Amino acid sequence: MTGSLLGCANISTPSGGKRDATPPRLLKVNPGDSLLNARVSRVELTFDEYITLADAQKEVQISPMLSIPLTVSGVNKRVVVKLTDSLLEDNTTYRISFGKAIRDLHEGNPFSGYTYTFSTSGYFDSCRLQGQVVNAATGAPDTANVFILLYSNREDDSAVIKKKPKYITKPDNNGIFRFGGLPSRNFRIYAVKDANNNLIYDGGTEMIAFCDTLVRSQDSATGIVLRLFAEQADTTLKADTLKSAKKPTVAKGKMNRQQIDSNLVFTTNLDTSSKAKRTFNLTDSIKLVFNRPAEINGNKVALHFDSADVAVNRRVRIRNHPSKPEVFYFVADLSENTVYTLDLQEGFATDTGKKQAASGKYVFRTFNNDDFGKIKLNIPAKYVSSKSGAGTDHSDHLLMLLADADTIYYQKITDTVVHFRRLPPANYTFRIIVDKNGNGSWDTGDLLAKRQPEFVVPGGTQLTLKAGWEHNIDFESKPKPTMKKSGFSDKIPSKK
Repeated sequence: MTGSLLGCANISTPSGGKRDATPPRLLKVNPGDSLLNARVSRVELTFDEYITLADAQKEVQISPMLSIPLTVSGVNKRVVVKLTDSLLEDNTTYRISFGKAIRDLHEGNPFSGYTYTFSTSGYFDSCRLQGQVVNAATGAPDTANVFILLYSNREDDSAVIKKKPKYITKPDNNGIFRFGGLPSRNFRIYAVKDANNNLIYDGGTEMIAFCDTLVRSQDSATGIVLRLFAEQADTTLKADTLKSAKKPTVAKGKMNRQQIDSNLVFTTNLDTSSKAKRTFNLTDSIKLVFNRPAEINGNKVALHFDSADVAVNRRVRIRNHPSKPEVFYFVADLSENTVYTLDLQEGFATDTGKKQAASGKYVFRTFNNDDFGKIKLNIPAKYVSSKSGAGTDHSDHLLMLLADADTIYYQKITDTVVHFRRLPPANYTFRIIVDKNGNGSWDTGDLLAKRQPEFVVPGGTQLTLKAGWEHNIDFESKPKPTMKKSGFSDKIPSKK
């Protein structure tokens, strides 16, 4: 007997092979690249495959810039750039950079790194400028949406707020910027954190950096440091503005909470979800934030814990925020791993209209000593302020300690060693502010007043602190911590 076996084959889509990762290849440029004594008005690039353009208005740039932008178009395998040759200056080298605008049609692989060059003279400019841009408030590199701008030395100081520059470049991820192919002359140089990409400093949320003097391009690159800062907002109102104001204005999409909420309400930084969970930092103050300015009656605020079923009161010191009348701090000496009750009795807080906040009780537990870490920070003697209040350069120096984005220590440096004894686990960074005017805070700059921001020296590295560990580190170098389990014995946190 003869039998047959019948089976069904699996049907699948044929594999297309490996993805094409090859960018378009440039076959021809007309007119030819690197022309001398030329006034080019049209450049045509021909490629070996069909192409498309991506964000050409931003990616394709001519340097030095022209008052009328380039016209860029792409059809089939060709890209055409048109420029107004009547705007070209004599004895000038022009470079058209294409960025990553040109891509193959199907896979989007960019044709990058190409620059078309021509000169209206018999030579190519070859001088350079190099430097770094940093955030003035942190001392660290700042690169997002940052452009470095060069203006002619014949422009006045306000050119950056009125017109586009002659030359632009962008910094790399380390804040390093480079200009090449410059003429040998003086320039005004700026950096702008450009929110709207118009290559002009518009103030507001944008940041600016400038050099105190003119800079000169050289045959070898020179080092320039530009420190970006946000100018102080002008909050003053003109008299005529006040007279014409018939009613308060409210930002679009927001409501004035005081108008819609007649009750005096507040929030706190206490976590009362579970008294079995340690949630409150011994070095913190209890913070109350009201919806409008308020007054606190200290006789109706009580803080206590239970000891052998007997309530033991803790003295509470009430402090108002120096510039925010709606913010209050309750300061008390707290013990570790202890359940406290904050009792806010009826009438403890009233507003100017004598409306009272609701009473309430808040039960929370403090951290244990082993929940904290320690840092011993060694600071170079050059940053230590003298007893007269002046450092070695006649400036005070302020130490900032930041836990992630929060500033938890901000004091004048008076010793080469600073101990931080109770720090919650976090990522810590250090900064030193050169407080030139001795006002105890960092001051930003002013472009038109030609005032630079105060210097900030960043610490050597970021330190990850874990519970129960201690580190001994130097401010200027990467930490080589000696980490061990801490035998904390102090019951009251050190108030630095």
